[in-house]
Amino acid sequence: MKKILIYLFLAGGIVLLSCSGNSNQQIFTGVVEGTAVQVPALTGGQILELFTDTGREIVTGDRIAQIDTTELSYQLQQVKGGLQEIRAQEQLAKTNLSRAQSDLNYITEKYRRFQELLKKQSVPQQSVDDLQNQYNNIESAYQSAKQQFATISAKKEQLEAQFKSITKKITDANIISPISGIVSTKYYEKGEAVPPLNPVIEVIDIDEVWVKIFLSETRLPDILVGQGVKIMPDGTDKTLTGKISWISPKAEFTPKTILTEETRTALVYAVKVTIQNKEHILKHGMPVEVQVVYDTNASENPNN
Repeated sequence: MKKILIYLFLAGGIVLLSCSGNSNQQIFTGVVEGTAVQVPALTGGQILELFTDTGREIVTGDRIAQIDTTELSYQLQQVKGGLQEIRAQEQLAKTNLSRAQSDLNYITEKYRRFQELLKKQSVPQQSVDDLQNQYNNIESAYQSAKQQFATISAKKEQLEAQFKSITKKITDANIISPISGIVSTKYYEKGEAVPPLNPVIEVIDIDEVWVKIFLSETRLPDILVGQGVKIMPDGTDKTLTGKISWISPKAEFTPKTILTEETRTALVYAVKVTIQNKEHILKHGMPVEVQVVYDTNASENPNN
């Protein structure tokens, strides 16, 4: 039977409809994509060393770059000195607070006993009044010591937070790759200054890649998540296997570049095909053909 090929230019790639005697399969052309991560410099500064280059494979935990931390080291020394001073002040304030607490306990108990003696008229009112004044002064001194201790403790917490922040910045100055992959882009060179949070390199993980294709709404009931598909890379005779890992829950209209009025208004659904690519046969941006074999029984599956 004569085979008719119809090219539909859809967002995300070209769809090739294979209209042959077997209407249960369809071939799509899409573009391979990996997981791209831009690795940032959490700490800004001059790049002292750059340990990788474009096209190089790296693994999780590899060093990427070292940022200068001279100024941060000076700041850390200053905070350390401040912490030593504030800890000495805190110890003194703690001693004063403990003494004030003891004095308050003593005068409170003495004042209570004199009040009892006053009821029995065993002591004059003047003695009780004098104790009342002493109690007020000691209680005021206790509250002052307590406030001073709280103020010093709060200042110590601030310095400890600064210490942790600077320490983290120094640690972050040693930039580590969060994923394994291939360095696709290098944004800075050794000796250049990178602002905080700017990416230093881009890494693309191609151990598992994916291709997005688009199916018409009439074909959607004939596929299932987890269904296997064939992947045919351009320029090679190899055939790989992939699986449908996601089907869009919402439809979208085909772009206006579709050739006919009828197909332009058709609804399509995005479908993500995931491919294991441990041997790195597929590259990011590589065009491939995806062959989908439809299962007419899939529409009867309630989990579709």
